[in-house]
Amino acid sequence: MKQIIQTNQAPAPIGPYNQAVRAGQFLFVSGQIALNPDTQELVQGSIEAETEQVMKNLQAILTEAGAGFDHVVKTSIFLSDMSLFATVNEIYGRYFSSQFPARETVAVKGLPRQVNVEISMIAYIP
Repeated sequence: MKQIIQTNQAPAPIGPYNQAVRAGQFLFVSGQIALNPDTQELVQGSIEAETEQVMKNLQAILTEAGAGFDHVVKTSIFLSDMSLFATVNEIYGRYFSSQFPARETVAVKGLPRQVNVEISMIAYIP
């Protein structure tokens, strides 16, 4: 069974995809960038502000699906430059307990709307 997850507490998709899809006990959360869900405008100014907004967007989607960061089993972090890794990693780490998910972090040539960070997740909801 496939269930579409949608909340107005996270930004609306900017393309032909959903915020998240639940398939059985797995939740696949689309990559989130630093869009403010109220204005659909980018949060800019610092990598800290961008990362915090990304994590808040992910949290809102997880909550809508009845999950939390403790349910996340895999994340993918995309950065515009690996020099941002330490800052993003520190903020990201605050949202998890010691039960960290598996993950990869890669630098890419470009991200939507020229942001510096995008994060997607897979969660398991028993």
